[in-house]
Amino acid sequence: MKRLLLLLLIGFTAPAPSMAQASRLDVPKLEVSVNRVNVDAVHMYEVNASGTVQASLPAVWRTLTSYDRMEEFVPDMASCRVLSRNGNEVIIEQFGTARFLFMSRSIHLIVRATEQPMQAIDIALISGDMKHYEARWELVPVPETGGTRVLYTGRLVPNFYVPGILGTNIIRGDIERMMGAVLAHLDKLPSSTRQSAETARAGHGMGSPQTP
Repeated sequence: MKRLLLLLLIGFTAPAPSMAQASRLDVPKLEVSVNRVNVDAVHMYEVNASGTVQASLPAVWRTLTSYDRMEEFVPDMASCRVLSRNGNEVIIEQFGTARFLFMSRSIHLIVRATEQPMQAIDIALISGDMKHYEARWELVPVPETGGTRVLYTGRLVPNFYVPGILGTNIIRGDIERMMGAVLAHLDKLPSSTRQSAETARAGHGMGSPQTP
């Protein structure tokens, strides 16, 4: 949530890209909303973001659960490593940079990812530089195209002051940047249709069927 994954999967803030930059990224259609809500007398930022990519569900799942490689495509994430795994629960440590107007600061988070294979990843804060952080990645197959719809929701409370409406706009720009980068990366992965075609060609060349 702040590059929210922010940081992932999970958490860091940066300025929103310009229209020219967004154009160069060729980002799949992205929908983002950020609202400031009051939960138990605590002001939180509630985030909803979604987009559809051509990559197959298994390819998207493998990428989003390859936590040790998240820094390769999540903006401002310096490192992300798995500390432990117990069944479907994974403890992850993340380092990155949060940017706010003209300031920047290092961010360190330890989170728990609870996996529901091929369906969802729930992220919960264990410790680190956020007052509150929870997020959920949800994957929905798109049978018509063989692609995948990716949904990201979460609630966060930064551990530094963020002014009202201005904070909402800044975090929205941050989420757009994070999700735009993630979707652009996922959209470059093989779609199920392309995978089937490549598998068929490989099988023909080898004289025997290949496993996708």
